[in-house]
Amino acid sequence: MARNFELSLILFVLYLSTAAIVMARNLEEESSGNTEFIKASCETTSYPDRCFQSLSSYASEIKKQPRKLAETALAVSIARAKSAKTYVSEMTDYKGITKRQHEAVADCLEEMGDTVDRLSNSLKELKHLEEGDSGEDFWFCLSNVRTWTSAALTDETTCMDGFGGKAMAGELKSLIRTHIVSVAEETSNALALINDFASKH
Repeated sequence: MARNFELSLILFVLYLSTAAIVMARNLEEESSGNTEFIKASCETTSYPDRCFQSLSSYASEIKKQPRKLAETALAVSIARAKSAKTYVSEMTDYKGITKRQHEAVADCLEEMGDTVDRLSNSLKELKHLEEGDSGEDFWFCLSNVRTWTSAALTDETTCMDGFGGKAMAGELKSLIRTHIVSVAEETSNALALINDFASKH
């Protein structure tokens, strides 16, 4: 009787161990598949390395969903734009800033504010899209998302245009450019992933 109980217990423990191993293997394969999906999708963007670096940590949330991938890319762009906006606002007190530079910084700050607003609108609109829908409302909403995201990209370019010319060269321009380029690349990638999502409908 005791021997039968011990045998049953051993078999039960073996069953649990096997089940745990299978489950762990399945989760590992799923995680790997999700990461590969992001990597492959990022290859359609202009900055694939930045894309993968920014989005791969969200693999478990994105899974293999193109819309979720586009939404996450927009969310990352918004976070980057907000950070850049804060940084640019701090540059209004940059030591030795000239009047012309101050005007360029103020204009850039306004452009970055517009960028945050447009990207936020894009994300909100994208979240309203019904999964699997491809009717007129779907394409109207998607058109809004594309328009706002493209406009945000223009805002970022306009910001740096204000620092054009030799007179504007220097550390201030270089510091701001680093942040704006980062936002522009994230936004460009987000737009590419939005277009990739659209191509699947």
